[in-house]
Order: sequence, then C-alpha cells, then structure tokens
Amino acid sequence: MEYSKLVAVTGLPGLFELVNSKSDGAIVKSLTDKTTRFVSNRIHSFTHLESIEIYTVRDNVNLVDVFNAMDKAGGSLPDDKDAAAVKKYFEKAYPDMDFERVYASDMKKMVKWFDVLKKNNVEIVLSEIPEEEEEEQ
Repeated sequence: MEYSKLVAVTGLPGLFELVNSKSDGAIVKSLTDKTTRFVSNRIHSFTHLESIEIYTVRDNVNLVDVFNAMDKAGGSLPDDKDAAAVKKYFEKAYPDMDFERVYASDMKKMVKWFDVLKKNNVEIVLSEIPEEEEEEQ
C-alpha cells in the first residue's frame, strides 16, 4: 500500500486507500476494517494525505514531516480522547507546530491516522515528482 494512494474522506472516520476513481465519486478501501465501498463526490470530498500541510512557527510543513517526527519520538501514543495529553505529546514530538492555529481536533486526527498507518505498515514517504529534463538548445 502506497502513502500516495491514501485519502481522507469528509464525513467518514479513518483513512482510505483510493482503489479507483470515477466521474461521480471513487471506490475506496478502509484501512480500519478493510471494506471496499463507493463514495459519491456529491456528498463527500476527498483529500490526499500528501497534500495536507501543517502550520508551524516557521513555514508550513507536509504531514509526512510530522508523522516522521512522531515515529522518531517513539513511545506510546496518547489517548486521542484527551486533548491535553495529545497537545503535550506534540509539544515533545513536534515542538515547532503552531499550537495557536492547529486545533486540538486536528492533533487528535493526526494521532489516529498515525496509529492506523503504523498498524497497516504503510511507508510514510512522499511520492517523488519526476524532474523534467531540460532540453539544451
């Protein structure tokens, strides 16, 4: 399973692997219960994990950077229902995060998503964009 194929779907909990896209929606597979279903784009929006950025005190960073910092921090993940514990965890794991602009609900979601990715052995890396070779004239 590739990180580049993972999406979050509005209105549905968890993460999904994009199996196939259609003009009126997509077929997705849940990483939690492994069920496959059609999701209409009239009701739901799809967000690729690769496109999500997190506010920091400097420049915004990709979600991959935060997940990698969480991986390096090690230890056990906090209970995602305890906002104070989640914030304290991120203060240690990723202290550059802008805690004024990143909501507690977003941090809880990152903890849940990271746990799902680890349980599914997903390699958390951005897909490489092929560099176009410049032609010399």
